[in-house]
Amino acid sequence: MPDCLSPTPTGSIKNLPMPDDMAQAVSDRLVKQIKRAIDQSQAGIPFDRFMEMALYAPGLGYYVAGSRKFGEEGDFITSPEVSPLFAQCLARQAQQVLDGLGEGELLEFGAGSGLLAADMLAELERLDCLPSRYAILEISPELQIRQREMIEQRVPHLVGRVEWLQALPVQFNGFVIANELLDAMPVSRFRMGEADIEESFVVYDGGGLKERFGEPETPGLKMAVENAIQPEEGLPEGYISEINLRQASWLRALAQSMRSGVVVLIDYGYCAKEYFHPQRSRGTLMCHYRHRAHADPFRCVGLQDITSHVDFTAAARVGLEAGFHLGGYTTQAHFLLGNGLDALLADSDPGDVAKHMALVQGVKRLTLPSEMGERFKVLALNKGIDINLQGFTLRDFCERL
Repeated sequence: MPDCLSPTPTGSIKNLPMPDDMAQAVSDRLVKQIKRAIDQSQAGIPFDRFMEMALYAPGLGYYVAGSRKFGEEGDFITSPEVSPLFAQCLARQAQQVLDGLGEGELLEFGAGSGLLAADMLAELERLDCLPSRYAILEISPELQIRQREMIEQRVPHLVGRVEWLQALPVQFNGFVIANELLDAMPVSRFRMGEADIEESFVVYDGGGLKERFGEPETPGLKMAVENAIQPEEGLPEGYISEINLRQASWLRALAQSMRSGVVVLIDYGYCAKEYFHPQRSRGTLMCHYRHRAHADPFRCVGLQDITSHVDFTAAARVGLEAGFHLGGYTTQAHFLLGNGLDALLADSDPGDVAKHMALVQGVKRLTLPSEMGERFKVLALNKGIDINLQGFTLRDFCERL
């Protein structure tokens, strides 16, 4: 079995660190499992099936195995790790929603390291707006353990309000957080062929895993691509991109379980016109391994994150079809400022120079256009509540959707 840094069809990638022997063994086992699935198929497995196995195969996939993923010691840093002010701003948005409902709970999907939950609980307590329950839906047992440890470490007296769920709650009322969730859903890849749309399949040629395009097999893929692309744009032959066919069923299930409240989706992405731009001809697929980003999903299988940007136009459309109402769409910078980021920074203790400067640097990273400020977008979906969300008061870009 070749090691995870051996050459692949997508080209060589320099400066990726080598995994240790134990990690390499896990990757090798997962590749063998993927190869067995390929052997059972006639023409390879669809890319979204490969991505699902790479990320979520029991005991071996990236998100369910034991490697550290978040923070300086992991593969990437998310907004909650950048600054506690991110959670404090989100808590203020949650407070507005909970006050509007009169009562309610919080539900976070994929809570990562648990830092966002811990910091939000601390801020909601300070605001005298603690929910009756902070529910976390997390499929990874390993991450559940780390989340509990984080919450017990930072807000031990509030850990009793946290409940880990295995399925969506029934008749939920409250505030839902999905921070960098949609980008981790398996996606289908497609290519504009000479005569028609082609689907990406993963095959094994003896030297390793590679991508092959052929006639679509995934139900609904061709129609979804045709609906997503603006007819007047006309994408060139050979154009490659991704489409998330799984977010529709997720949003439908969420809408069915929710009586009233607000769902806030935070992720990096674009509206459809920007997402399927002719110049973005190789798609948005990206991999993260030890704080290095590259575009080869067949390296370090099971040891690296595989993501794609979010098509927020599609997310908004399927959300409306599921029964939600559009609550707002803006950049992360505008959303945080609308929830009092500048005031929170001003209220920080200037006497603790090191802490204050760390907060300043965090704010820059969260809001600057060249950092996370414009690359990350925020989409709100409402149900059973009529509310002007404060996070979208500075600027709402719904007209771009």
